[in-house]
Amino acid sequence: MRLTAIVHGQVQGVGFRFYAQRAAAGLGLRGYVRNRLDGDVELVAEGQRPALEELLHWLEHGPAGAQVKRVAAEWSTAEGTYSGFQIRV
Repeated sequence: MRLTAIVHGQVQGVGFRFYAQRAAAGLGLRGYVRNRLDGDVELVAEGQRPALEELLHWLEHGPAGAQVKRVAAEWSTAEGTYSGFQIRV
């Protein structure tokens, strides 16, 4: 499965991308996370649905210092184009 998530709130400048990368890699997921110009964080992850759901739960809370207002999540079929989980700039 593929999870595409946009995390809204105070999520930049608080280590969100690094924590998301660590959480996703620890769950065996592939994909990326990046800051968006509008102040949100975008994440695309592929893997097994239970691991993606666990990551989504984590995204709804974020690391200490983050203030997540909401997460817009979209589910689709994995494309298999990622190797590892990266932070994009």
